[in-house]
Amino acid sequence: MIAIGCDHGGYELKQKILAHLAQRGLEYRDFGCDSTASVDYPVYGKAVAHAVADGSCDKGIVICSTGIGISIAANKVPGIRCALCGDCFSAKATRLHNNANVLALGALVTGPGLALDIVDLFLDTPFSGEERHARRVAQLEEA
Repeated sequence: MIAIGCDHGGYELKQKILAHLAQRGLEYRDFGCDSTASVDYPVYGKAVAHAVADGSCDKGIVICSTGIGISIAANKVPGIRCALCGDCFSAKATRLHNNANVLALGALVTGPGLALDIVDLFLDTPFSGEERHARRVAQLEEA
């Protein structure tokens, strides 16, 4: 199950991603927002992050205009490793090396075609599990 949420700046890209996930046959839970009316991104970033952190969703996707604010909000939740990705290499590397569990996208920065490629790489790339990467990810969880 994939948790997904956005603010008003990410609403249109979220709609494209939802259609793409449905086309792939992937289950998702939409945490809002539900229109382009102005809302506060921390509400939606944290909602997605909590769903991933508590295990009710496997991975998350958060979207705002730049991806910056909503990624900061998601990363406030313990156990979340949210990565803002604007290219395919970063999306793949953050899964392989950081075991990122939430993807952040900037709707005004990344076009929809590239965003869908990034989503696919993020969702389809497993964590490498290599000792050096596992060690580093464990260090991220330390207080």
